[in-house]
Amino acid sequence: MEHPYLFLVKFFEWIGLGHFAHEYPHVLYSWLVMVLLIVSGSVAVKNLNIIPTKTQNFFEIILEGLENFMIDITGEEGRWFFPVLGTVFLYIFACNLTGLIPGFFPPTASYNTTLSCAIVIFCFTHIIGIKYHGVKYYKHFIGPVWWLIPIMLPIELISHFSRVLSLSMRLFGNMSGHELVLAIFFGLAGAFFVPLPIMAMGIFVAFVQAFVFFMLSIMYFTGAMEHAH
Repeated sequence: MEHPYLFLVKFFEWIGLGHFAHEYPHVLYSWLVMVLLIVSGSVAVKNLNIIPTKTQNFFEIILEGLENFMIDITGEEGRWFFPVLGTVFLYIFACNLTGLIPGFFPPTASYNTTLSCAIVIFCFTHIIGIKYHGVKYYKHFIGPVWWLIPIMLPIELISHFSRVLSLSMRLFGNMSGHELVLAIFFGLAGAFFVPLPIMAMGIFVAFVQAFVFFMLSIMYFTGAMEHAH
């Protein structure tokens, strides 16, 4: 989908990098989201107080809520990988929200972005499995008895690799679809503020899609921690 005006693309055109900007707008806006998250996180922790500031309080509410939700599923044992999941959630949520700002492009409306996030979760899932089970992690793929290996191994491999497709396609499809609908309404009736309800709903969609990605990642991590049956 071609966007009529993207601020970062125009800026890169001005500095002579227009070809890169038109080819990879999702990369530019991913950089922007990362910078914003790093800056806002640095501001939030710069002066930590017992009585939190508004910025500190905002981040504490979000992160504490996500962490408590995760620990209810994984138990205290899973607390150590919350930094990975918390970062992924904040990144995806921020990427989703950028699509609601005129002149901005949500990186998650590009399959390259969602696939990269899904690959991170896929790799970390098996890192957790090896950490908790060592070499015996292979038992997750072969079933309880040896004669089931020809059946269980292909099923398990397909199941694990399909997680990458599931995570990436679900997020990409929802965000690109929302972008398309918003662009159509802006083109047809932008002057009459018709797209405003869709933009308001977009905040909810941005949160839900980030949370679904977060929740499914928790389930995959928890499965890797459990003993094979």
